[in-house]
Amino acid sequence: MAEFENNQQTTTNSKSTANNMTSSSIFNRSLTIHSTPVTKPYLQSTSGFFNSFESMKGKVKKLRSLFESPKPPKPIPNELQIQATKKLQSVKSMGPEYNRFPALGFINDSRIRLPGTEDRIVVYLTSLRGIRRTYEDCYAVRMIFRGFRVWIDERDISMDSAYKKELQSVLGEKIVSLPQVFIRGNHVGGAEVIKQMFETGEMARVLDGFPRRLAGFVCAGCGDARFVPCGNCSGSRKLFDEDEGVLKRCLECNENGLIRCPDCCS
Repeated sequence: MAEFENNQQTTTNSKSTANNMTSSSIFNRSLTIHSTPVTKPYLQSTSGFFNSFESMKGKVKKLRSLFESPKPPKPIPNELQIQATKKLQSVKSMGPEYNRFPALGFINDSRIRLPGTEDRIVVYLTSLRGIRRTYEDCYAVRMIFRGFRVWIDERDISMDSAYKKELQSVLGEKIVSLPQVFIRGNHVGGAEVIKQMFETGEMARVLDGFPRRLAGFVCAGCGDARFVPCGNCSGSRKLFDEDEGVLKRCLECNENGLIRCPDCCS
C-alpha cells in the first residue's frame, strides 16, 4: 500500500514537471525573439570588398596629387568684366560671323566691301538644287528680303560664272559658301546671320530707307529670273561674220547665252 502511494506520487510529480516544461516552451518566446544573430559569410565578403575599394580610391587620389599641379583659384570678375562678357555672349548668339558695326547695324567685316553697290542690296546665291542645304539657305534669304518688299540685286553664280569669280576676288577666298549678302556695299554674312537679324528685328532697322516694291510685283521682262536670252545671238552664243565667212563667239552674253534683264537689273 505504501509502495502504491509512492508510485502514484512519483507519477503525479513527473506529470506536473512535463506540464511546466510544455507551458514554458509555449509561452516563453524569448528564445526565438532574442536569439543571437547569425552573420552570413557573403555579407562579410561584400563589406570587405567595399572597404578595399575605398582604400584604393584614397591611394589613387594621393598619386594624382603627386603628379598633378594644383589648380589656381578662380579670379573674381569685377563689374566691367561681367558687362563685357554679357555683350560678347549677345553678339555670339547672333552667329559666328556676327559683329556690330555702328554705321550699318550688324555686318561681318567692315573691311570687305563691294564697290559700286552703296545704294542696293546684293545677294550672291545659286538656283541649282544639287546641294540641298545650300539651295534651302539661298531660298530662305530670298524670301526674307522679299517679305520686306525691297529690291535685291540677285547674282546667281549658276547662271553666270563671272559672279563667282567676282565674289572670290572680293572675299579673297577660292572656296566660298552661299549665300553671301552685301548691304550698302558692306559685307553682312551668310544665311545664319540674315536669319538671326530677321528674328531679332535688326533687319527691319537695317533696311530702313530702301524703296519698297508693290506687293506681288513681278518683272514683265524676265519673270524675276533676272536673265533673258541674248538678243544678238538668240542664246546660241555664236554669230556669223559675213566678212570672214566664219562663226564667232558672241561677246554680249555669258556662257549660257543669257544677258541681264534690262528692265529690272539695269
